[in-house]
Amino acid sequence: MSIIDKVRSIQKSGKQPSILVIGDIMIDHYIWGGATRLSPEAPVPIVNVKKETTTLGGAGNLTQNLVSLGAKVMLGGVKGDDEAGKQLIEILSNEGVQSDTIITDINRPTTIKTRVLAGNQQIVRIDRELTDALTIELEDELLNKLIAHIDEADIVVLSDYNKGLFSPAFTQKVIKAANDRQKKVIIDPKGLNYEKYKGAFIIKPNKKELTEAAKAEKIKGIDDVREAAKAIFEQTNVTYLIVTLSEEGMAIVSKDDCKILPVKATEVFDVTGAGDTVLAAIAYFIASGLSVEEACDLANHAAAIVIRHIGSATTTIDEIIDDINNTR
Repeated sequence: MSIIDKVRSIQKSGKQPSILVIGDIMIDHYIWGGATRLSPEAPVPIVNVKKETTTLGGAGNLTQNLVSLGAKVMLGGVKGDDEAGKQLIEILSNEGVQSDTIITDINRPTTIKTRVLAGNQQIVRIDRELTDALTIELEDELLNKLIAHIDEADIVVLSDYNKGLFSPAFTQKVIKAANDRQKKVIIDPKGLNYEKYKGAFIIKPNKKELTEAAKAEKIKGIDDVREAAKAIFEQTNVTYLIVTLSEEGMAIVSKDDCKILPVKATEVFDVTGAGDTVLAAIAYFIASGLSVEEACDLANHAAAIVIRHIGSATTTIDEIIDDINNTR
């Protein structure tokens, strides 16, 4: 059966894989305008604002990608006690995402990333956030809320943006809870401490993240990927590393094998959120019964679709099938 036939079969079954996303949730705020001259006050463009848009970022963008593919999604994480936090819950509610596992930290703001664009060019990004670790009390509150939903999930995805949620202790508690219930854990990592991800099924770093975490000098080809991956396997005992390699494609690495999937994109306008699209597609298709290699091939097509758009974007099953047909 071809990969398209398998995907069509998933569609026809009508089954929605249930996916629990745990991660750093944020608001992506875009200011759109035009710039035709420089400021007399400093060598920077003057942006004449035309419109503003708001969407979910971080683990929220991953969640929107999963919803777009057709998954039933539960989202766990932390928000602030502020208007942005209320807006975040409202967006999730409108998209049918279960959000009762999002707790409130009164001592931190909801993370907001504001991007100013002139035409198709991003001029500046402004971050409003606090990245201190959660208190033990808040970690325990969140973990207790997550336990029941791990039971319901087909797969668990951790989306780490290094905003204070994933302390080593909390991360290990979540992975253990999932493994105890025979639920695969897929992780989008951040930072240099991969030991906290020990016991996961898949870790999905990009090339830069793998280079830094493995303390490698460079990653230019398949041999460098293999060598860098050895350090991560030793730290984590993970089953697979899925390494996104930008214009070089994607590497699927196990302890015994390494395979490069070539990039599918023909045009690139904005890579914002592309990593979340890859992660979502991998999680969705594995939860739907496909192999890791099949899921990664489909994720490659999903990424090719979204990077043709400005700003964080999502894709659908039908668009992925069309992209496969168009690249044959």
